[in-house]
Amino acid sequence: MSLLSEERKQHILIQLDSIGKVRVIALAEQLQVSNETIRRDLFVLEEEGKLKRVYGGAVKVQYDEGEPPYRERQILNHEAKKAIGYRAVDLIQDGNTIYMDMGTTIHELARSLNGKKRITVITNSLTVANLLTESLSQALFSGRIIILGGEISLEQQSVSGYLSLEMLKNLYVDKAFISVGGISIETGISDYNMNDSVITRTVISKAKEVIILADYSKISIQAFCHIAPLESIDVVVCEKEHPKAWAQELEVKGVTWITANAIME
Repeated sequence: MSLLSEERKQHILIQLDSIGKVRVIALAEQLQVSNETIRRDLFVLEEEGKLKRVYGGAVKVQYDEGEPPYRERQILNHEAKKAIGYRAVDLIQDGNTIYMDMGTTIHELARSLNGKKRITVITNSLTVANLLTESLSQALFSGRIIILGGEISLEQQSVSGYLSLEMLKNLYVDKAFISVGGISIETGISDYNMNDSVITRTVISKAKEVIILADYSKISIQAFCHIAPLESIDVVVCEKEHPKAWAQELEVKGVTWITANAIME
């Protein structure tokens, strides 16, 4: 199965999409080339920003020092996030009680809530609460907004801590819209912030339906804090199709994958 350089690199990227990591020895055996050839391919792909080399192989590009502040994340993959939020709003029915977390993709969902009626939104996001308060005052949708109490993080524009958890103990939601730092077929969903991960874990236990909003940069990423296994979620909304190798596992775990089309201006 000896392949040309570009074919080898494409094979490597497909493997990364599927499992999030590759090993030099395994790739050399699969592609019938030397370990040194694979290392050169990995070096080139790292220079192109498509992976990160580690001892013995490579992993998908992710944040090395924790997730950037909220304001910085707002501009990352913005068009994909807009498409995801616009598509995800179709999953909300009039009269629903929903939870929206503090992710930047969730903020795009909040922008798309116009026209919905009798919606109760629970959130730990300061930016989502502010946006929805303005929309509600303009009668763009009808309902009410509940913001969790607790400690404010200015960096992440969120609320978390003991008081937030105590409030959540007494609440149930029809649908929880969750953004994550990573989603893996093997380890499930994860994030970078411990406090927010605890909140998310609690919300999942209180929701009839759990919907993950994740742009493709989060696929096959394992972030710092484990939140829940894949079978704990019901739907993933992403701007791209899932990796082909995921198809059977998603079906077994009962996860529906929805692909969001780009928004035409």
